[in-house]
Amino acid sequence: MDLKDQLKNLFPDHEPENPEIPEVTSDIWLQDDPIICKYEKRKGKPITILEGYTGATEDFKLLAKELKTTLSVGGSFKDDKIIIQGDYRDKIMQLLKEKGFAVKRVGG
Repeated sequence: MDLKDQLKNLFPDHEPENPEIPEVTSDIWLQDDPIICKYEKRKGKPITILEGYTGATEDFKLLAKELKTTLSVGGSFKDDKIIIQGDYRDKIMQLLKEKGFAVKRVGG
């Protein structure tokens, strides 16, 4: 006896609803100008910097958190810039393009 059968025994008059699953849309504001994705080395270690976002700071922080968790890397958000540890320009640019952002690669 599975869970559906058990629920039918408990609530014989109940008819399950099949709500439509809404399409998931991002609440992050998309801008016309491209986000600049550049590569630097600080203290001999590679980092990827994203800058040029003109929307709300909270949206950019959410984007930073999402990128860090997706790539499983460390990073920070300082001075309206996202700093990701390591050279992940290609992966970051691909992820941002899938979200609908325009991205420009700078340096190297």
